[in-house]
Amino acid sequence: MLSSSSTFSLSKLVPLEAVLFDVDGTLCDSDPLHYYAFREMLQEINFNDGVPITEEFFVKNIAGKHNEDIALLLFPDDLQRGLKFMDDKEAMFRRLASEQLKPVNGIYKLKKWVEDHGLKRAAVTNAPRANAELMISLLGLSDFFDAVILGDDCERAKPHPEPYLKALEALNVSKDHTFVCEDSVSGIKAGVAAGMPVIGLTTRNPEHLLMEAKAYTYYKGL
Repeated sequence: MLSSSSTFSLSKLVPLEAVLFDVDGTLCDSDPLHYYAFREMLQEINFNDGVPITEEFFVKNIAGKHNEDIALLLFPDDLQRGLKFMDDKEAMFRRLASEQLKPVNGIYKLKKWVEDHGLKRAAVTNAPRANAELMISLLGLSDFFDAVILGDDCERAKPHPEPYLKALEALNVSKDHTFVCEDSVSGIKAGVAAGMPVIGLTTRNPEHLLMEAKAYTYYKGL
C-alpha cells in the first residue's frame, strides 16, 4: 500500500478510527498546475520585475497556504488586489485541472484499504470550495469522504490546527486513534498541532522540509 522510507506503525493508534487527508499534493499531483498558473499570471502583471517565479519560491512561499495569506504575501499593500488575483488564478487552475489533473500513485489502493477497514475519513484542505469539489470529483472520490473541511470554513486555516480539529469533531473520532496524510509543511504543522501523527508525502516537497515540520515519517507515494 505504501512505499516507505521508514516504518510507520499503527499500533499506537489501535483501535484505528479515521484517516484525514489533505487534497492538493496528497490525493492528486496538483502543484505543477498551481505553479504554472502562478508563474504565468504573476509574470503577466510584471511581478518581480517580470522575472518568472521559481519552483523553489513556490514551494517555500505559496504551496499549502491559504489564499488570503498568499494574497498578503504577494500584494502586501493591496489586499483587495491580491484577493482578486487569487480568484483569477484559481479559475485558471480549474481550467488546467479539468484536463490535466492526475491522482498520486497508490491513492486508490489506500482508498480500498480504508474502506476495507471501515475507517471514517475526511478531506481537510486550504483550497477554495470550488477547487476542492472539482478535484475530489475528478478523482472519483466524491462518495468516499464522510466530511470535507475547508480552510474558508474555519476562523484560522492551516498551519493552524483548527481545520483538523474540526474534522475530528465532524467525524466524532479521537485524535488518539486517527492519523493524517499531508504533503506540505503548512499541513504537517497543522496536523501535528492538532495532536496527531502525520504521514508526509514527498509528492513535490523534499523530505527534509517534511521532517523539519515534524512529520512522523514520510513516503514517496501512497
